[in-house]
Amino acid sequence: MTRVLTVSPARGRGTHRSITEALRAAAPGDTITVAPGRYPEEVHVDQDVHLRPEHGTGSVEVGPMTLTAAAVTLTGLVVRGLDPSRPAVSVLDGAGAVLDHVEVHNGRIEARAVNDVAALVLRDVAVHGAAGTALHLAGDVKAEGHDVRLDTVAGVGIVLSGAAQLAATRLLVRATDGSGIRVRGTARLTLTDCRIDRAGRNGLLVEDAAAAVAEETRIDTSGAAAVQASGAARVRLTDCRITAPGASGLVVADDAELTATGCTVRDTVANALLAVGAARAVLDGCRLTAAGFSAVHTAGTADVHLTGCRVLRGAEHGVHAVEQSRVRLTDCDLRELTMTGLHAGDRASLTVAGCTVADVATGVRIASSEPAELRQCTVLRPSEVGVEVVAGGALTFAGGRVVDAGAAGIVVDTAAAVRVSATDITGGGGSGLVAWTGARPHVEGLRVDGVAKNGIYVAPGAGGQYTRCDVTGSKFAGVHIGADADPAFEHCRIPDTSTEPGSRAAFSQCTIGDGLLAPALPQPGSSDIPDVPDESLDDLLGELAELVGLDRVKRDVSTLVKLMQTVRRREEAGLPAPPLSRHLVFAGNPGTGKTTVARLYGRLLKALGLLRRGHLIEVDRSALVGEYVGHTGPKTAAAVTSALGGVLFIDEAYSLVPRFGGNDFGQEAIATLVKMMEDHRDDVVIIAAGYPGEMDRFIGANPGLASRFTRTLHFDDYDSAELVSIVEHQAAGHRYELTDVSRAGLADYFTALPRGAGFGNGRLARQVFQEMTERQAQRVAELPAATGDDLVLLAPEDLPTR
Repeated sequence: MTRVLTVSPARGRGTHRSITEALRAAAPGDTITVAPGRYPEEVHVDQDVHLRPEHGTGSVEVGPMTLTAAAVTLTGLVVRGLDPSRPAVSVLDGAGAVLDHVEVHNGRIEARAVNDVAALVLRDVAVHGAAGTALHLAGDVKAEGHDVRLDTVAGVGIVLSGAAQLAATRLLVRATDGSGIRVRGTARLTLTDCRIDRAGRNGLLVEDAAAAVAEETRIDTSGAAAVQASGAARVRLTDCRITAPGASGLVVADDAELTATGCTVRDTVANALLAVGAARAVLDGCRLTAAGFSAVHTAGTADVHLTGCRVLRGAEHGVHAVEQSRVRLTDCDLRELTMTGLHAGDRASLTVAGCTVADVATGVRIASSEPAELRQCTVLRPSEVGVEVVAGGALTFAGGRVVDAGAAGIVVDTAAAVRVSATDITGGGGSGLVAWTGARPHVEGLRVDGVAKNGIYVAPGAGGQYTRCDVTGSKFAGVHIGADADPAFEHCRIPDTSTEPGSRAAFSQCTIGDGLLAPALPQPGSSDIPDVPDESLDDLLGELAELVGLDRVKRDVSTLVKLMQTVRRREEAGLPAPPLSRHLVFAGNPGTGKTTVARLYGRLLKALGLLRRGHLIEVDRSALVGEYVGHTGPKTAAAVTSALGGVLFIDEAYSLVPRFGGNDFGQEAIATLVKMMEDHRDDVVIIAAGYPGEMDRFIGANPGLASRFTRTLHFDDYDSAELVSIVEHQAAGHRYELTDVSRAGLADYFTALPRGAGFGNGRLARQVFQEMTERQAQRVAELPAATGDDLVLLAPEDLPTR
């Protein structure tokens, strides 16, 4: 039976004169109530008791307390330490304590566990005026805190070391001379709806192999970085807000990892995110505003990935990647930056997809020898160059736009390795694309409209390949070619040209002004397209049989081969051949192997002696259809001519026929195809490919198509087992191996995927293999000593997540 013991120096019989006296008389489970007043004694609680004021919170002040019992509860007390640098409340090995509505002055709360676990619960606790630290958890301590306030600390607000654990909600750490919270060793910290305000150094410092998770937490006006992770630390931030740190907002160094989702970092003196060493940072849906230095700066071999982030109003670059760091950006928006939106230097790697860079000085500047990629990106209103690749740089820019650049849209410097495809340059104060002396870019599908100078400027001594480019509305000549420049233009539309003496430009199937300039169509047997080497029919049929899945297609192709063998024998015997159309329709979803089978089909026909070259030319609507009257026929004819002796593979052939009718140059392309199929009936094979439901519309567009495409091969989607086989084939080709558990997990993964219109089939399987190798590489990199098996095996943890 529990008792209530009373402490009161002024009362007589039945009360205890001191807390220590009451503790000596107490039994486990007893409650000790203390009359109002000040009790300066140092209290050692070694019984499982509940100690509380008799008349309300704050009415009792006690001296330093040491807690060694397993279940101690302190309620409503004021604890005053003897020295601000020493513990006012100590929780020792094996002890467990609950502090409820407790105030601590002139000392800290400390829990240390060396040999046995200690437990601590803090509810509505305040610590004022501590020195060194306000809350120190060391060793195997498990603690939780709710509505805890730590302020005016001459040192660090909270220190977690060893294996300590703290989960805190509505924690406030304010006005510390040192860091707000420091997490070391293998400690673990979880913050929910917390605030760290005016830390003298870092707001949150996570070191060694420690880990911290913060949700809906604010870190304001720290003296140094708001969040810093170093060593092998792991930090995860969700919906956090960081404002006005005295250095960078987020710093991740050494081998540390930081993940931030839905966070805001603003008004930083230095970078919003700084990643150095071998660190890794992943930001998703974050907003980085008003950085004093570059918003994102990466160095060393750091790996940083930003998805759906916004970078606004920075004093320097949006992203500045140097040394051997790697930066990936997906669906990000970078605006109002004083310097460059994206800058890569040294050997840094930059991969960007679906991003917008607007209202900056230079949009993108590539000064790295490592290949950079920009896909489906837009650069708006840069005051200087839209995209610049300096000497020695390398860039692939596909499906992009540069709008209203102050100077040139794209500048390629000497010896830069640059590929530009399907890109628009609109408006701007300079030329559209500039290839400087010594530059030899590969440009395809570039459209330049309304620039203030030349559409394409090829400097003296420059060159490059320019295919299917379209220049309109330039104030100077559409294309300018400098002295000793030797660019090659093919299938381009150019309003006019200007040339310097000694220039050696080549034009093939180009329209200049109102005329068609076509001196150099590829001719049958041209060395531009290599012949397929002689191959054995049996070997080719064996290669067909080894393809994963496609059982119906394999049977159909084998039947065609036997039929053609018979036709060949009849011809050799002088007998008339039966009517036979070699042209085919391939109906199937993306990634089902249509292009692979088409290439093999051409090689089979060469092995049968029915095609003299057997090569494959792959085209789509853009390669056949022009943009003005008289352009489509020559483009389609050039495509068929390049395929003579082999196979012309038309991907998404149904796109030549508008879904809702109307005038379209696609009909002209179809008419030209039908005529050339007749003119070259024995020297070319046409394969029209596309979605099953769309190909009937293509065949019905012209009576000549229906009579020539009499056979359709149906490419079924791969089932889960076949997709696993494709991954295994990819793995074997790259010297990887799947464990049995990985194989089963992969089958489950493919089975669970929705099979909608965008399902990628074999392409998906190849992407999955690539993702598995990337995940395996990250996993193996964290092993202290990877074995040969570790480097080869793809384990279950390498499987993609749904």
